[in-house]
Amino acid sequence: MGKVRFDISMSLDGFVAGPNDGPGNGLGDGGEALHEWIVETESFQRHHGRQGGETGVESDLLDEAFEGVGAIVMGRRMFDNAEEPWGDEPPFRVPVFVVTHRGREPLAKQGGTTFHFVTDGVEAALEQAREAAGDGDVAIGGGASVIQQLLAAGAVDEFQVHIAPLFLGSGVRLFADGEMLAGALEQTRVIDSPGATHLKYTVS
Repeated sequence: MGKVRFDISMSLDGFVAGPNDGPGNGLGDGGEALHEWIVETESFQRHHGRQGGETGVESDLLDEAFEGVGAIVMGRRMFDNAEEPWGDEPPFRVPVFVVTHRGREPLAKQGGTTFHFVTDGVEAALEQAREAAGDGDVAIGGGASVIQQLLAAGAVDEFQVHIAPLFLGSGVRLFADGEMLAGALEQTRVIDSPGATHLKYTVS
């Protein structure tokens, strides 16, 4: 069985999306700046079916995030906000299990991504993702609520936070108030790059 892990960009003041996020404004007001470090990389372009882009450490980090992933868990809010920008060929190319209160039939897209809608909770979605992933890893695609729930459940093995050099002031916090981590953290790597600082942790 592989690991359960996530990679996510965050502002210096702790937000992973700005205020007023929703369909058509998926990362909220100002939130697109969280991903400026990544959108021009060769890896980002390739995973979105395009050519070109810049090579280097930031491109390598995105490749690492995709490597070995056999399935993905994400929340319905993230799916609703990002379905249109992802288009007909989302970058995942593995089964994606969407935690939702509104069930629907699986949605197959080009390139190997199929979205499955799980109505009986985040842990059920994780169980289905583990089965689909086999020996591969399960990535938590977001958003913050799903990450928080799986951290609190002790289900996360490792994660990486990419800290972008900006303040958003308000929006969606990655780490909400209250007890939300079952386990201790060990910092295993710090990488500085031109666009962000990348902090990697294991959870024990």
